Amino acid sequence: MTDDVFRWVIAIGVALAAIAFLIQAGIAVALYRIARRMQAKVTPLAERAEPILDTTRQMLAENRPRVAEISTHAVEVAKSVRRQTTQIGELLDETSTRARIRLADLDEKVEETVEQVGQVGGAVKTVVMKPVREMNAIMAGVRAALVTYARGRRPSVDHVTQDEEMFI
Repeated sequence: MTDDVFRWVIAIGVALAAIAFLIQAGIAVALYRIARRMQAKVTPLAERAEPILDTTRQMLAENRPRVAEISTHAVEVAKSVRRQTTQIGELLDETSTRARIRLADLDEKVEETVEQVGQVGGAVKTVVMKPVREMNAIMAGVRAALVTYARGRRPSVDHVTQDEEMFI
């Protein structure tokens, strides 16, 4: 590269740097003007808000002990609730365990009772049915005797043979 080209490149670079500097200066001036306008608009608002902020600060300063006391009480209540909830949970666990044990015992007793009722029912059935069967047998014998004596004679061989054939 020759010296003339080098000088032209340096000159163009310096010119571009100068232009960039002027643009930055213009942007800085524009930002300064915008900031001044914003300050002009915010100043009256800040003057109006100052008494409100002072009142708020004063209220916070006055109520700080009360807020601290309320916070302390809230923490105590939360701890108490947590403790009581734990106790209730333990009580419910214990109660449910006892209830399960009682239900299991009750279930066993009910099964035993049902079994005993079944045995008693079978025994009653046997006790009641035995005399009924005996009475039926006696009645059947009496009936057969009455039928035999009422006919006055024994059945013929033909009749007996027919009766026996029916069962063969």
